[in-house]
Amino acid sequence: MLIKVPQGQAIEYPGEGTLKEILVQENKELLKQYIAARAGDERIDFHTQLTSEAEVELIPWDADEAAWIYRHSMSHVLAQAVLRLFPDAQLAIGPAIDDGFYYDFDVAEPFTPEDLKKIEREMKRVVKQNHKFERIDVARQEAEEMVANAPYKQEILADLEEGQTLSFYKDGEFIDLCRGPHMLGTGQVKHFKLLSVAGAYWRGDESRKMLQRIYGTAFATREALDHHLAMLEEAKKRDHRTLGKQLELFTFDDEVGPGLPLWLPKGAVLIDELEDLARKTEHEAGYQRVRTPHICKESIYLRSGHLPYYAESMFPPMELEGVKYYLKPMNCPHHHKIFAATPRSYRDLPLRLAEYGTCYRYEQSGELFGLMRVRSLQMNDAHIYCTLDQFEEEFLAVCQMYLRYFELFGLENYLMRLSTHAPSGLGAKYVDDPERWLRTEDMVRGAMARGGINYEEVPDEAAFYGPKIDVEVWSAIGRQFTIATNQVDFAVPGRFGLTYTNAAGEEETPICIHRAPLGTHERFIGFLIEHYAGAFPVWLAPVQAVVLPIAERHAEYGSQLHQQLLAAGIRAELDAASETLNKRIRQAQTQKVPYMLIAGDREVEECKVAIRQRSGAQLDPLPLAEAVELIGAEISD
Repeated sequence: MLIKVPQGQAIEYPGEGTLKEILVQENKELLKQYIAARAGDERIDFHTQLTSEAEVELIPWDADEAAWIYRHSMSHVLAQAVLRLFPDAQLAIGPAIDDGFYYDFDVAEPFTPEDLKKIEREMKRVVKQNHKFERIDVARQEAEEMVANAPYKQEILADLEEGQTLSFYKDGEFIDLCRGPHMLGTGQVKHFKLLSVAGAYWRGDESRKMLQRIYGTAFATREALDHHLAMLEEAKKRDHRTLGKQLELFTFDDEVGPGLPLWLPKGAVLIDELEDLARKTEHEAGYQRVRTPHICKESIYLRSGHLPYYAESMFPPMELEGVKYYLKPMNCPHHHKIFAATPRSYRDLPLRLAEYGTCYRYEQSGELFGLMRVRSLQMNDAHIYCTLDQFEEEFLAVCQMYLRYFELFGLENYLMRLSTHAPSGLGAKYVDDPERWLRTEDMVRGAMARGGINYEEVPDEAAFYGPKIDVEVWSAIGRQFTIATNQVDFAVPGRFGLTYTNAAGEEETPICIHRAPLGTHERFIGFLIEHYAGAFPVWLAPVQAVVLPIAERHAEYGSQLHQQLLAAGIRAELDAASETLNKRIRQAQTQKVPYMLIAGDREVEECKVAIRQRSGAQLDPLPLAEAVELIGAEISD
């Protein structure tokens, strides 16, 4: 047996036994320094029985995968505490998640904030008692007996394959159906916090019972926990839902419907600015803009193949004159029809068709979240039709467009993920054309290598019609968002009979690139709100300047200043309300207005304006022309 010790000497052991038994004999200190081990692609805990041929590597406490282990263990501690305080609670599931863990409970009454405090105190008692985690492997019949009074566990058990090893983990009086792995005991992680409680449908199905989900987080050190909690507080301040209301950007209305945002005038400014940016960028890159309707016949989605793969994400059809119509969930089929409307030659390619198209997708109610998960979305969409010889250059150009956008928005932390197919999914999850899959995946790798663009490869996450690049970005406070995509489609153009005439006069099928560098307005603006904490760059700010006459006698001069700013193309407002100047300044700062132009007796007399920036910095009074030039220069930058 070989036990690899990171940054240490490997242990060779001649016999068999559990990992814990072996480490106790060889070096007991390793049980404190490491949380579990890795055997190939599988994580195992110290209770795992190993053969003499086994080869494992220990996982240190500071490894990313260690956090998944101890947070999973803390979900058991949470469930144990809940059962002590609410013995009639039924347990559902309790996984580790990014930055934390949760457990779902079926209880008679929703948990209150006071309940969370009691549960957290009880968790601390469980930690102090330091119960040892013990794995128990059982046959299916015994497992069924053990969950006889636990309906949610019965359902989970029924989904597990026959012949599969079934395991429970026990600590103290608590026992739960679980495959592990876990840390040695409940006392190993003392730094945790319960964060919130929310409703969650069992298995995400709105027709099933609403359960109570308690969220928590845990870290190996107090410093890491405190840092994370501070970041959560900052995230609350930047929450796009809160700032969207405060800055009067968007709203939702029950009568309009969940997941259907209403964009207010200031939010519409953001949309206009982003569309102008995209329009200019795409025009310079040779794109042509098109427009398509919001509904379409069922037959087009049968032809594209979207209905078999995507039906659950589409709104139900409406029937008109005996024909079914759908709200469009994507723009691709419409753009394919535009390509097919005119005979094409190789001289026409690449053909780049762009549209900020409004699409509709049916998200489950429990999945809706502000602007991040909506049912109506305006997509920065385009489809590039090209030859195989043109593919790499076109695909790379799209990725480079992403990078230019990232630089403009100050996004330094991003990741491009290449999603590829899994051969086992051919014909079911993916179009059954293995040769095309391998070829296009290699072409994408070639384009990325040619551009020197780093990426991470993720198997079995491709679109059904080809490989894709998904772009993840991190906001100023480290929150992760997936905002853009660049997809290859080698299948659907053939289904639509799309062809072009090559140089030899023969008909060929083009390859198609689907791309959306700015994603959707909804998701991208939601991200920008949180990234900038609502303090948008001057060029993007809905209101770029506000004029503040100090007293009523300065109102006429203030109105003249306001009109001149508007004439100069600056988005400006006039606040001549009767409130004190300080109150109006605070209001402008709350609205994150970049420039406050203040006019009093001196400014009126000298035909100047005093300038206060949203940072609090104050500039010497300037003639209005110079003030306009100052603001205009920052807009241009």
